[in-house]
Amino acid sequence: MTITGEDTRTYGYTDLPALMGLMTGDEKHGPAATSTLDVLWVLYDRVLRVGPERMDDPGRDRFLLSKGHGPMAYYAVLAAKGFLPVAWLPGFGSYDSPLGHHPDRVLVPGAEIGSGSLGHGLPIAVGTALGLRAQGLHEPRVWTLVGDAELDEGSNHEAIAFAGPAGLEALHTVVVDNASASYARPGGIAARFEAAGWSARTVDGRDHDALYDAFTAPHPGRPHVVVARVEPKNA
Repeated sequence: MTITGEDTRTYGYTDLPALMGLMTGDEKHGPAATSTLDVLWVLYDRVLRVGPERMDDPGRDRFLLSKGHGPMAYYAVLAAKGFLPVAWLPGFGSYDSPLGHHPDRVLVPGAEIGSGSLGHGLPIAVGTALGLRAQGLHEPRVWTLVGDAELDEGSNHEAIAFAGPAGLEALHTVVVDNASASYARPGGIAARFEAAGWSARTVDGRDHDALYDAFTAPHPGRPHVVVARVEPKNA
């Protein structure tokens, strides 16, 4: 639960559908938004060490939304957590709104990257983790959220292959799997990461306790991936 700075309301998980309902713009990626809702809530409510008062703190955790298309759930969670005013939500997608169809880090408080061009978030997260390590900042953790179809992009596999041998323990990836990828992977998504030296968990992407346990599982010396399975997008 979080009290926003704009009013005295307290927003929780059950308020998220109503907050998303305020965004009535011409959204083409509704399933992409709803598939990420529970992952985003558990991260921002229980895991990430970041808040509106720490957006510029060098010691904050970094969350990079790579699956930037369909950002309604992301905006709703940011509003619920006080990063941006709830009053912004009805303007989603309009010409003069800061809340575009892809998040813009210059316009959206709390957004670490501009995203939506698939395949960029995980490589940027690898670079962020390396940069923090080079600066001697060992407490901040780096999280990125990608979609299963996004793993069709080769840039992700270069990042996966590099991060394991590099021992990027600060790096965490969540793959929201709604069965939309074009290409199957032998052994499943988690096996691809494990082959490159990652720690991996696969859980129900709607089960908040299972997500929390997977997100907080120890993985000394290795990057960590959580595959969050949700209903197929065409179900």
